[in-house]
Amino acid sequence: MSKIMELRNKRNTLWEQTKNFLEEHRDENGLVPKEAVEQYDKMAADVHALGAEIERLENQMAFEAELAKPTSRPVMGAPVADTPKKAAGTPTASDEYTGAFWDMMRGSVTPDVRNALSVGVDTDGGFTVPDEFERQLIHGLEENNIFRRMAHVIRTASGTRKIPIANDVMEASWIDEGEAIPETNTKFAQTTLSAYKLGTMIKVSNELLHDSAFDIAAYIADRFGVTMGNAEEKAFITGTGEKQPTGLLHDTNGAELGVTAASETALTFDEIFQLYYSLKAPYRRKAAFLCNEAVLLQLMTLKDNNGNYIWKPSLDIAKPDTILGRPIYTSSYMPAPAKGEKAICFGDYSYYWVADRSNRTFRRLNELYAATDQVGFLTTQRVDGKLILPETVKYLKMKGTKAASGSGSTGA
Repeated sequence: MSKIMELRNKRNTLWEQTKNFLEEHRDENGLVPKEAVEQYDKMAADVHALGAEIERLENQMAFEAELAKPTSRPVMGAPVADTPKKAAGTPTASDEYTGAFWDMMRGSVTPDVRNALSVGVDTDGGFTVPDEFERQLIHGLEENNIFRRMAHVIRTASGTRKIPIANDVMEASWIDEGEAIPETNTKFAQTTLSAYKLGTMIKVSNELLHDSAFDIAAYIADRFGVTMGNAEEKAFITGTGEKQPTGLLHDTNGAELGVTAASETALTFDEIFQLYYSLKAPYRRKAAFLCNEAVLLQLMTLKDNNGNYIWKPSLDIAKPDTILGRPIYTSSYMPAPAKGEKAICFGDYSYYWVADRSNRTFRRLNELYAATDQVGFLTTQRVDGKLILPETVKYLKMKGTKAASGSGSTGA
């Protein structure tokens, strides 16, 4: 390498000398004498020869480097078993498990496939999905469930999760010198998140299943994501707490009443303003509005006392519109503005906790749809949700009393 650099420097220097030599021998008419031209040609030939020599040395170096390459890969660590090493605590993260899982989904069941899948069998008789597909499916759920993005999501390996809650706030007192400091009896309680079972099933034709150009993983993730995401969001908002999560609008374990509207169907600016300030200031910092699109249409027409619209469209496609400076989101599972309905919620939804069981499982159903040359895929998951601190979310209730329907979203 040093020889090549030396020749490069020499060639550059000689080229500068050659150019200067030519200019120095030009006469006033721009012509160069014959003797000077001959000398210039010799100097230029030397520059060219140096370039050819540099190229030869570079080719020689590249050829020697190619010959010096190892013919086998050296052992860099301790010998390992034939089975790919799996990350601690995540046996379904290996490439072997992922490959075996999709082989099984496509109907290829061999002893090797069964051995690889044995680490992912759960008590429901299905196979735990590979880690990469697990993340893909969760992404699908979030895209089709606006509430998950606002809620606090935790993972739990057990069936229940107990959450401690302080029901009051400690107080400090002014005291004289030597006076005893009064005690504050803070009361603690706890709420429990369970693991309710949610499931769905789809059918896939064998033609699509065995078509190498068809991304079966993306298709299943998309369809399951939409179906289960919708079911989750409905339960997170209107769930009864019986065999399903406790919804945000639950009468006894949901959000608290902030304001009651004067009309059964119409809203006013003053009522939205009252709802805003019914929430304690610390919760307003991260609070957002949540309503049905029919309610949003009314909010878009409301003006404050200065004649300004309280709804502000977002100028950034990645950010939501705002009401009174706070984000507003819509869900089709929020009630429409009608008699006794809880039409709008305003609060910090990170206090709504969603508990996901770590295992989401799949089963392939070969015989159920064999007559139509289709294969069924069934997926289940266990999830629960609950507003663990009711004061963090307030709702606006339309005038009147909603007729009893057994739903967790009945008016208070």
